[in-house]
Amino acid sequence: MSLLDKHKKLERNSLLLLGMTVVVILIGGIVEIVPLFRMETIIEPVEGMRPYTPLELAGQNIYMRENCSVCHSQQIRPLRDEVVRYGHYSLAAESMYDHPFLWGSKRTGPDLARLGGKYSDAWHVAHMIEPRDLVPESVMPSYSFLMRNGAKLHNIDKHLKALRVVGVPYSDDMIANARIDANIQAIGDDVADTDGLAKRYGDKVNARDFDGQPNLVSEMDALIAYLQALGTFVDFESVKDVEGGAQ
Repeated sequence: MSLLDKHKKLERNSLLLLGMTVVVILIGGIVEIVPLFRMETIIEPVEGMRPYTPLELAGQNIYMRENCSVCHSQQIRPLRDEVVRYGHYSLAAESMYDHPFLWGSKRTGPDLARLGGKYSDAWHVAHMIEPRDLVPESVMPSYSFLMRNGAKLHNIDKHLKALRVVGVPYSDDMIANARIDANIQAIGDDVADTDGLAKRYGDKVNARDFDGQPNLVSEMDALIAYLQALGTFVDFESVKDVEGGAQ
């Protein structure tokens, strides 16, 4: 029996055709989808990437709670006008530890992917308290209450544990010292010993009193710590060198 005859038999039997179609779709789906569950197969590793510190993670939680991603994106597209305005286009590796992703879909305000280090802590505090004092045309509401609210750090270690389950490389040491590290980062190396924090998360971690209130680790501390970390993990000069060498 020729291949054509076999094909005719398949076409004339609707149940057999349906069954074979399902088999083919399942095989194709397995081949396409299964590799995506292994992060190393879809994201090119970039030197400098690290998980967020406990304080930065608490700040990200506040960022999500206040729905900042509704008005601010964290995704710079590889288009000339975006790169000129915001900096190097976003790399997949920069989002590898974000759960959920905070790319955003609208820009009522500017993109924040490269915000870290662009403004001082005092600027961020003033901007959060009354945005129009610094940006007269801003429609952003005031977040002055963040100065009065203490950052929720009592169970931050559980958050690290949960993120480790989905692949974020938090070690046992990081989890055990999560609350201590969060408080130390908000106090700063002028007062506290930050050697343990630096050992766990790297020497480039910002450790200081972000909101100017030395007696309170506030939600403002946590949010500014997070904002000041955005876009600072990757050495984009080395990335450009690699890209240039590959061309």
